[in-house]
Amino acid sequence: MAKGRISQVPNRYVRPGQDLPVIPNTDVESLLQLPIIDMERLTSSDFTSSEELERLDHACKEWGFFQLIKHGVNSSLVEKLKKGVEEFFNLPIEEKNKYNQLPGDVEGFGQAFVVSEEQKLDWGDMFYIITLPTNIRKPHLLPNLPLQLREAIEAYAIELEKLALKLLEYMAKALKMEANEIRTVYEGGMQGMRMNYYPPCPQPDLAIGLAPHSDIQGITILLQVNEVEGLEIKKDGRWFPAKPLSNAFLVNLGDSLEIVSNGIYKSIEHRATVNAEKERLSIATFYSPKLDGEIGPAPSLITSQTPALFKRVGVADFFKLFLSRELRGKSCVEQMRIQNKESKNA
Repeated sequence: MAKGRISQVPNRYVRPGQDLPVIPNTDVESLLQLPIIDMERLTSSDFTSSEELERLDHACKEWGFFQLIKHGVNSSLVEKLKKGVEEFFNLPIEEKNKYNQLPGDVEGFGQAFVVSEEQKLDWGDMFYIITLPTNIRKPHLLPNLPLQLREAIEAYAIELEKLALKLLEYMAKALKMEANEIRTVYEGGMQGMRMNYYPPCPQPDLAIGLAPHSDIQGITILLQVNEVEGLEIKKDGRWFPAKPLSNAFLVNLGDSLEIVSNGIYKSIEHRATVNAEKERLSIATFYSPKLDGEIGPAPSLITSQTPALFKRVGVADFFKLFLSRELRGKSCVEQMRIQNKESKNA
């Protein structure tokens, strides 16, 4: 999507009948105060750690979203990455087109999950790359980026892998899973980074920056690049704006973690709206199961009273299911439910 103002949304971007968000007011905002998790307290050796673990457990069960403060990622690195992403999206379209997605590939500059010529498009551009493991990186993407952005991505990828694995380990502890079960699924997993640009939209009520969906991954760590809001989450059947705290990450759980937790923790639908006057930029870092493994409910969570709710499949097949369809709601995790398979065979 080239920069520049237009007066009307082209038909391919028009999405009539969208659910409007709840208009914020004091009462609503107090009801939708996203949980805040303090990473320093969570990892401390004193009594505050158990209190914070309870808060994390509640956030994962009831919200699927939380704000992470005191996360330990170097602030100068974060600012360097923000600057690099802003500069990338400010490049002339001819320069950005050098990184275009290749046919049948989601990596590169373009849009995600476009599976047909008739499909409605999102009002935004993205640049998506797989950052870890390094042996599956595309040689024509990351190595060819501007130096500052490339260096920032390399360092940020390492920091966020450590952070994601640490969060997953504490979630497993809260779930009372066996310690090795979460590592078996996620250690050495795939990390992807999606840089998002949502330009001003002349008719923001008719378009959407990113369609409603839940993420397939284990967890997503979102960094807001500028001060423009746009993320909305679906809570109790209604859409609410999620206001990021300064110097915090927004963390949400993905479908794979809902499956591993046997439905105890929930992935949650979210979307990105657009603004009539201002552009919005964000960076989502996804941490996923390792590609050569399997995904299914953790064995230690399965009992006669709590049978498995989801099938066990290879991670590669799980991703194929996700990538083969338009981004829409929680359709992927629902396809993994055991009762879906049973009802089809009935």
